[in-house]
Amino acid sequence: MKTKFHESEVNNLEPSIESLPDKKSKETAEIMRRFNAVFLRHDPTELKNLIAEQCVIEKIGPAPDGDRCVGREACIALWEGIATEPGTHFDLEEVFAAGDRAIIRWRYWLGEGQSMRGVNLMRVADSLIVEAMGYVKGG
Repeated sequence: MKTKFHESEVNNLEPSIESLPDKKSKETAEIMRRFNAVFLRHDPTELKNLIAEQCVIEKIGPAPDGDRCVGREACIALWEGIATEPGTHFDLEEVFAAGDRAIIRWRYWLGEGQSMRGVNLMRVADSLIVEAMGYVKGG
């Protein structure tokens, strides 16, 4: 587990998540808070409690259309690798939940000052993540 945090991470470990006021939106916001904490803390332990058996991830690569991860174990493996990649970190720019959907705008730092910005479109069912579609800003 990471014990030293990048300065931007320290200020952003519990970023606010905006949501509509209904119960479902608030539940989705809480799931997104727990999901984002995996990456902000570089600790994938909680993933097993967040990912549905039928989860599908539409990845950002390879360009131009990305690839898919299908199934709980494949999705956990992908996100685990991202969360624990040495020398990297995420800055959350915005998180918004509405019903069973959420939008996560992020900046991913690769090290040496290089970064990419993107967005994940998330869907939740039965309190678990069932879909994540990732997109990056092109240059």
